Amino acid sequence: MPDFQAAYLIHGEDHGRVAERRGKLAALAELEAGAGGIEQFEAASSEPAAIAAALSAMTFAVGWRFLIISGCERWRDADVKADLAAAMAAMPEETTVAFFACEDGRQKAPEALHKAVKALGGPIANEGVLKSKELPPWAIAQAAAMSITLDGAGAQALIAQVGERQQRLLRELEKLALEYGPGAKIGVEEVGESAANSSELLVWGLVDAIVARDQRTAIVTFLRLRDQNEDGGRLAVAIVRRLRDVMAIAERLQAGASDSQAAAGIAGGSYAVKRRLGEARSADPELLREATEALAALELASRGGSALDQDTETLRVIERIAA
Repeated sequence: MPDFQAAYLIHGEDHGRVAERRGKLAALAELEAGAGGIEQFEAASSEPAAIAAALSAMTFAVGWRFLIISGCERWRDADVKADLAAAMAAMPEETTVAFFACEDGRQKAPEALHKAVKALGGPIANEGVLKSKELPPWAIAQAAAMSITLDGAGAQALIAQVGERQQRLLRELEKLALEYGPGAKIGVEEVGESAANSSELLVWGLVDAIVARDQRTAIVTFLRLRDQNEDGGRLAVAIVRRLRDVMAIAERLQAGASDSQAAAGIAGGSYAVKRRLGEARSADPELLREATEALAALELASRGGSALDQDTETLRVIERIAA
């Protein structure tokens, strides 16, 4: 059985890490006490007085009791002092109360809550967000702990590709470790071929569907991206870049160039270049040439140069290219 403390406070600006720790504690609590031994509260609808009342309430539960409270950054310091601190000091034995606060510049876990947890000898963990300049060495150290070597350029590429959220970076490092195995050396090319955020994967899927002239998939993917508030201009640029790469390779292959000659100057790692070559071989050069007629309209739409709104114009051009 894990040794549970009487109180915990997990707070900080790394919301993903705070949520992960809440989930882990809830899972451990359920293993120990069963679902009936856990009570979960949201601070937005449960003031400190409500938690104090719950702590003081008589229950018929047998064994350890857990109270997990999320959103404590919303509480006021005075309310914790007036209503909760005394109830925590008089908590029954075999009770654990855990507070979680997803902080930002304006909202913080109250100082009185810090003091109340400290008074019970409970751990307080600040899950802070690293500064941008601190992320590359952090990512390199995390990779080393997973028995892979991430070089400096690879760390920069990973951060640029998936963003600065530490939890997301950890997930991508875990994927790289599984894909390449212990002892692997990970650089820019490996990161580029293996790691991407969910929106980026959809962007690639959108462009793949357009190149394959799969109109239905292209439209559905575009709409999913817009539901995620993805910028239409960025989508337009991604589509144009890929189509131009494929067209350039297809024209060179048609003129008798070798694979290496046809792919010369195409951006991306070896995996990406191989995909472009495969797309160019399977595409109809004449249809690709026809698609170029829509590129100018697509770029114009991405800059707002249309009487229609950007999304509508971009969707119309996607329908035309992928038809």
